[in-house]
Amino acid sequence: MPRSREFEPLTFPQRGLILFYLAVAAFYLIWRFTTLNPEALTFSWLVYGAEIYGVLTMVMHVIMNWRLTVRTPPPAPEGLKVDVFVPTYNEPEAVVRRTLLACVRMDYPHETWLLDDSNRPEMKTLAERLGCRYLARESREDAKAGNLNNALAHAQGDFVAIFDADHAPHRHFLTNTLGYFTDEDVAFVQTPQDFYNLDSYQHRLDPDRKQLWTEQSLFFRVILRGKDYWNAAFFCGSCAIARRRCLDEIGGFATGTVTEDLHTSIRLHERGYRSIYHAEPLAFGIAAIDPEGFLKQRLRWGQGAMQVWRQERVLTNPGLTWPQRMNYFASMLTYFDGWQRLIFYTIPAIVLVTGVLPISVTVTQFLMVFIPYMLLSFWAFEELTRGYGRTTIIEQYNFARFAIFARATLGLFRRHLAFRVTPKSRHTGNDRPQPLRAQWFILAFNALAIPTGIALYLAYGHLPGDALIANVLWAGVLILIAVALFRYTARNERFRRADYRFPIPVAMSVSAPDRAPRLLTVDDLSPGGCRAYGALPPGTDEDTPLEVNLHLPGGPLALTARVRFSRTETAPDGEHYSRVHGLHFEAPDETAHQRLEAFLHGNDLQWHVQGYSEQARTPLMRLAERRDATRTPVAEFARHLAAVHYWTACTCRFPVQYDTEAFYGVVTVNPAPGADPYLLVNRPLIAGGAIEIHTRPYQTGAAILRATIGPSRLLATAEGPVHLYQLQTEKEATPCPQPAETSAVSA
Repeated sequence: MPRSREFEPLTFPQRGLILFYLAVAAFYLIWRFTTLNPEALTFSWLVYGAEIYGVLTMVMHVIMNWRLTVRTPPPAPEGLKVDVFVPTYNEPEAVVRRTLLACVRMDYPHETWLLDDSNRPEMKTLAERLGCRYLARESREDAKAGNLNNALAHAQGDFVAIFDADHAPHRHFLTNTLGYFTDEDVAFVQTPQDFYNLDSYQHRLDPDRKQLWTEQSLFFRVILRGKDYWNAAFFCGSCAIARRRCLDEIGGFATGTVTEDLHTSIRLHERGYRSIYHAEPLAFGIAAIDPEGFLKQRLRWGQGAMQVWRQERVLTNPGLTWPQRMNYFASMLTYFDGWQRLIFYTIPAIVLVTGVLPISVTVTQFLMVFIPYMLLSFWAFEELTRGYGRTTIIEQYNFARFAIFARATLGLFRRHLAFRVTPKSRHTGNDRPQPLRAQWFILAFNALAIPTGIALYLAYGHLPGDALIANVLWAGVLILIAVALFRYTARNERFRRADYRFPIPVAMSVSAPDRAPRLLTVDDLSPGGCRAYGALPPGTDEDTPLEVNLHLPGGPLALTARVRFSRTETAPDGEHYSRVHGLHFEAPDETAHQRLEAFLHGNDLQWHVQGYSEQARTPLMRLAERRDATRTPVAEFARHLAAVHYWTACTCRFPVQYDTEAFYGVVTVNPAPGADPYLLVNRPLIAGGAIEIHTRPYQTGAAILRATIGPSRLLATAEGPVHLYQLQTEKEATPCPQPAETSAVSA
C-alpha cells in the first residue's frame, strides 16, 4: 500500500465520468470484435490491436492518476553533509557557469563538484574561479553514470544532489528537499525538470491568454505525482537528491544502459527503499531548442527504457510491488505509441487507395458508435489529467514523435547503445539532419491518397460512398495536424538570438555624459542586453556610451550599454506611443556578469510576474467554479495577474516604513477592468500601508498613483528576494508636475 496519505483526488463528477468511460470502452471493444472484416483479417487485427492499446494506456493512466500526492517538505535538519554533482561533457562554458553559480549560492551548506568528462582546461579554471571542486577522468566509460560513480569514489557527503550542466537550481533546493530524508527509508527525492527558455521547441506560449504548456507538463505536473502515490516515482537524472548510503548498497548509479536514472530507480525500489516526488519547481534548465534536439533526447529515453525493461524484467521483478511494476511498465509501454500512431496515420490513405476496409459493418453504422466513444475518450482524458492534457496540442507532438518512438522500441533487441548528450544550442550548417522526414511522408501519402481515392471511386466505385467521405475527412484531419506541426516548426526555426531573453520587468536608470538621468522600463532582459521603453537622454545615438543601473534585489547593477536600435511602438492601450530601444551591454566585469546571471537563472520569476499558467480549465472544472463562486486568495491573485500585459518603471514613497526615502520598482499599467494594479519591488512593504507611486507610462507625461498594499508573494532569486504586491487603488492616477525619472531615489 502507498505510504503517502495526502493526495489530490478526482472530484465526484470527474470520477463518475471516467468510470462511465471505462464501461463504454469495454462495450466498444467487445462490439468492435464483432465488426472485424473476415476478408482482410490482417488489416482488421492491426487496427483493432491499435485500439486495444489505446484503451490499455488509458486504463493505466486511470490507475496512476486517480490520486496525486500533495507534499509539504519537512524542515531540513542541520549539520548534514551534502555534495552537489554537476556532470558535464561538451556543454558551452556559459551554460556550465550559470549552473555552477546557482549551485554555489544554494542556502544549505554544501560542496559543489564539477565533473568534467571532457577534461577541458577551461572547465578546471571555471571551477576554481567559482569555488567549486573539479574532477576529471581520462576515459568516458559508462558515460554519465560512470562520471557520477567516479565522483562517489572521491566525495564524502551523506547526500548527493545531481544537476545536469544546464540545470540551474533554485537557492532553496536543498532546504526544501533534505527534510524528507528524516525517514530512513527514503532513498531519493526528485523534483520537476523545468526549463527557462520558454521559446523552445517543446513550449507552446499564448502570450495574450497567458497560457504556457510544455510537452512535459503532463508528466511532471500529473503523472509523476500519481506514481509518487504508489511509491513508484523515479529518478529523472537531474534536479534530484539521493542518500549516499542507498547508492552504495546498489553499487552506485546503474550502468549498462543509456538511461542510468530509470535503471537506478528500479534498483533502489528493489531494495525496498522509498522515493519522493516533490512537485515544486526548484531547478531550471535548457529545453530542446529545435526538433533535432527534441527528438534525439526522446530517442535516448526510449532506447534506454527498452534496455532497462530487458535487463530488469519489470513485470516479473520480485523485488518490486505490483503497483511499482505496473507504473514502470506503463512508462516503458509509452514508446509503443509510435507503432499505434503509424497505424492510425496510414489507415485512411490505405483505405482510399486499396478500397479495403478493416470493418464489416457500414461506415455509417461504425461512426454512430465510434464518434461518441472517441469524444468521450478525449473528455475523460482532459479531466483525468486535470487540464494538463491539451489534446489538440499534444496530437501535434504525437505526430512529431511517432517515428522516433517506434525506432526507440527496437532498443529492446540491442545490447549496446551510445549515450548522446542533448544539444544545448541550435544545429546549423548544410549537413543539418532532417528529423521530420517520416512526417513529411505521412503528409504526402494522405494528400495524394485523397484525389486518388476520389478518382478510383468515380471510375470503379471501389468504396461505398460513406466510406469515401469518412476517410477523406480522416485524411484531411491528419493533414491539418501535419500542417500545424510544420508551421510551428518553421516559426521556431526563425529564432536566432544567442541568449534567451527573460520577460522580466525591471526598472533601469540611464545616464549619458552631460545629460540628466532617465528612468526606463526593461521588459526583455538577458546577460548580453535588453529591450527598454522610455525616453533616452537627448542626443543619444549608437556611438554614445550609456551608463545604466539595473535595479536588482542585491542593489543597483552598474553596466555600460550602447543603443542597437530605437523605434516608436504603439502602447498596449492602443492610443499612446512609446519609444523602445534595444541595448547591448558592453563587456561587464566578472562580478557584474555573475550578478546578472544569478538574478535571471535558477528561479521561475518570469512565470510569476507574467502570470503564466500551464493548466487549462476542463468542462467539469468550469462547472465547479460556477457552482462555487469563492476562490482561494492564491487563485484569485494568479487570475488577476494573468490579465496584466504592461509594466512601467516607477519611483515609490512609503512613509509608514521608509519615511521620505524613495525607491524604484515596476507597476502595472491599465490592468483589466475590475482588476487592481500590481507592484514589483526589491524590498518588503507593510500590508495595509499607503504608498505613492510616480510613473511615466507613455510619452504623454508622468502620473501619480495612490494605493494601499494588499496581498503579496515573495519570489526568491539568487540575488535576493523580490516582492510582488497587489495594490488596492484609492483613486485614479493624477498628473504629476515633475517627471518621475528626475526624482532623487534610493535603490
